[in-house]
Amino acid sequence: MSDVAISTNTTAARKRAPSNRSRQLGTTLAVSAIVVVLVALWQAAVGLGWINGRLLGSPEGIYRAAVLGFSPQGTLVSDTLMTLYETVLGLVIGSGLGIGLGLVLWFVPLVSGVAEGLSIILNSIPKIALGPLIVIWFGADMASKVWLAAISTFAVAMISACAAAREVDKDLLNLFRSFKAKPALIFTKLIVPGAMPWIFSTLRVNIGFAMIGAVVGEYIASQAGLGHEVFVAGSLFDLNTVWLGIIVLTLMATILSWIVQFTEARVISWKTKR
Repeated sequence: MSDVAISTNTTAARKRAPSNRSRQLGTTLAVSAIVVVLVALWQAAVGLGWINGRLLGSPEGIYRAAVLGFSPQGTLVSDTLMTLYETVLGLVIGSGLGIGLGLVLWFVPLVSGVAEGLSIILNSIPKIALGPLIVIWFGADMASKVWLAAISTFAVAMISACAAAREVDKDLLNLFRSFKAKPALIFTKLIVPGAMPWIFSTLRVNIGFAMIGAVVGEYIASQAGLGHEVFVAGSLFDLNTVWLGIIVLTLMATILSWIVQFTEARVISWKTKR
């Protein structure tokens, strides 16, 4: 490639970067404006008596619940950290095992097909049905929530990794084989790098699954965590605290997703952003 072509591509990339950032900023501002308007309408409807604040909650009530949760007597911070720890640890264990096993099975294609089929069956099992079994096996402490989160992410990660290894560029694979490259070299230089976009996409999806697993475990048997807080508040018809828990869980998932996206942008530097 000539120096002129390289300079042209570099200039075009620099022009695209501010455009992408401006577009992302505009999207963020638009979403924020919509949320603010909806919250204001919600509070106005409660204040005017158009909707029942006791039945649906209200932004003002949610704010009071947040103030109480952050007070020295509140448990919002400790519950949030507990659920965050369970979610992240379950995500790392389940996704790590699933991705690792799915990629390694590239060496044995026949076993890979069977394992992928078993993973699909495992993924079809409602995780809430496994909750009581996991609690009985691992106890009512944090370990059961971590393992339930891990199980919720394992099958998805393995299916995605098997598909990523199978869908590798066949021309590049034939090129490696034409040079008599060993399977280990093909795996480390082609299969793993080629699977990276799939891996990060799977991690983003599995954030929600891991959080669901942790919260379900807290629903079934726990004395702490956002799931436990939401369950108790719902039993007491404290809908403002329920909404607060939902909001915190949503923010937590969003922040984790941003972290994965940030890491992806640094790890997969060759991936073009459009």
